[in-house]
Amino acid sequence: MKTYELVVPCHFGLEAVTKREIYDLGYEIVRVEDGRITFEGDEEAICRANIFLRTAERVLLQVGRFHATTFDELFEGIKALPWENYIPKDGKFWVTKASSIKSKLFSPSDIQSIAKKAMVERLKQYYDVNWFEETGASYPVRIFLLKDEVMVTLDTSGDSLHKRGYRLLTSKAPLTETLAAALIMLTPWHKDRILVDPFCGSGTFPIEAAMIAANIAPGMNRSFTAENWTNLIPKQLWYDTVEEAQDMIDTDIETDIQGYDLDGDVVKAARENAKRAGVEQLIHFQQRPVAELHHPKKYGFIITNPPYGERLEDKADLPELYTQIGEVYNALDSWSLYMITSYEEAERYIGRKADKNRKIYNGMLKTYFYQFMGPKPPKRKQ
Repeated sequence: MKTYELVVPCHFGLEAVTKREIYDLGYEIVRVEDGRITFEGDEEAICRANIFLRTAERVLLQVGRFHATTFDELFEGIKALPWENYIPKDGKFWVTKASSIKSKLFSPSDIQSIAKKAMVERLKQYYDVNWFEETGASYPVRIFLLKDEVMVTLDTSGDSLHKRGYRLLTSKAPLTETLAAALIMLTPWHKDRILVDPFCGSGTFPIEAAMIAANIAPGMNRSFTAENWTNLIPKQLWYDTVEEAQDMIDTDIETDIQGYDLDGDVVKAARENAKRAGVEQLIHFQQRPVAELHHPKKYGFIITNPPYGERLEDKADLPELYTQIGEVYNALDSWSLYMITSYEEAERYIGRKADKNRKIYNGMLKTYFYQFMGPKPPKRKQ
């Protein structure tokens, strides 16, 4: 099998989590950059990365890298890449996205049109045609410029990998599934520990936790662009990978995962989402305010995404809300609290400083992941 460099974009600040996932799948890391990891893998790795990675945004196949400060250099650099190794004669190809940071070439639309022209020139010479029908499979190209270094990739995923297929209904300020999974994996939570999300919204934290607990691969119930690249990846590899994923599922586990929300319709939607994800029996959803959160057991986890007060009229309610979160948390014996919010006064009203705090971008919004760590439970006697 051929070996490729596969590039996996992930959330800024959470590269270590994605890196660990790739290692766990058995692949060698080539480089780690801000917001992306590159690793080596074959055709099977493309299937497995798309189906198994919980924290990656998409899986890109790197076609090449080169330096360019002028549009001529960009054109020649793209034309020099071996496109015929990837795109068949009837392939549909276009530059779906170009981004540029700290580079002399900064116009995405110009980069896109010049790159397409260069690809056409190369493939015209190779296939000895003047016109491409583009009636076959889709080969979307993504180009990234950073400090005049150009990275050219093919997008194997299509829709972003956070689209697992279970979330049809979302609440007002949804957290992407990939970010929720990464934040859970950043904590020491384990499936035999209690997890409560008192602001569960569409249920993303509880559902992702339940999928981790039951070992359900996040990409099992969706399709990917590269499934149609039969010139590069035999269809059988996709079937084999899904079969591998199915063999690993274990829903006969005991869990204590709970999701609360004040809004009954939101709770109903969360239940529907959990059902589609195949984990409804592992989560207890309830319409309930945060003030009513209490639990007799010790060493539990609150992992949550409370309201940020993005609308001005909601800002006034935040001191009282975060004071309530603090009071509820203080009353829980030996629990840990992990919370993502953009509210800068969160620690003040919770009433204590977080043990750790990470800056994380949720879309374009700067947020903080506050980590209030409880004691570790005593080791069980063997």
